[in-house]
Order: sequence, then structure tokens, then C-alpha cells
Amino acid sequence: MKLSEVLIKPIVSEKSNKLTDARRTYAFRVARKANKLEVKKAVEDFYGVSVIDVNTVVVPGKSKSRFTKAGFITGMKPAYKKAYVTVAEGEAIDLYGNI
Repeated sequence: MKLSEVLIKPIVSEKSNKLTDARRTYAFRVARKANKLEVKKAVEDFYGVSVIDVNTVVVPGKSKSRFTKAGFITGMKPAYKKAYVTVAEGEAIDLYGNI
């Protein structure tokens, strides 16, 4: 798998911001087929930091439903993979640099 296909986008939420402040851990949405070694190499290449640890989790899809004029519609949101990346002491990733 190409390194440009591994990282999809960073996850910016209250939980990820707390983890960043407390443990230097950043959350990324990654490709479902990517493993921990590929995620580590991609983060090190794209952001220029040294990665200590990578934890991954597959978030299961959720069923969603809504009522419309056509009737009751049900569907599924897709499952995705999330990676929590811990960087070395004294290093940081600038997620807000391109805004």
C-alpha cells in the first residue's frame, strides 16, 4: 500500500485534543487495510516526527434511519479504521497549519 493512501485525515475532536495535551497522542482516520507499521511510516514521513506507539481500532458501522415523505428510510454508515499515534517527547504535529 502506498504511504499516500494510508492516512485519510486527522480526527479533530474534544477527545483527541485532550489526548494530545495529556499524552502527545494524535488520532487519524486511516485506510482499512493499513497496518500499524504502515501507519507509523506514513506519519513519520508526512509530519517529520518520530513515532513511539501506534494503536488501531476498527469503528463499526452504525445503522441510521429517518422519516421522509417517501416513508421510513433505513441505512448503514460505513465502518472505518482509526489510529492513535503517540509521538516522542518534545515533538508535536501541527494539524492547524494549513487553515
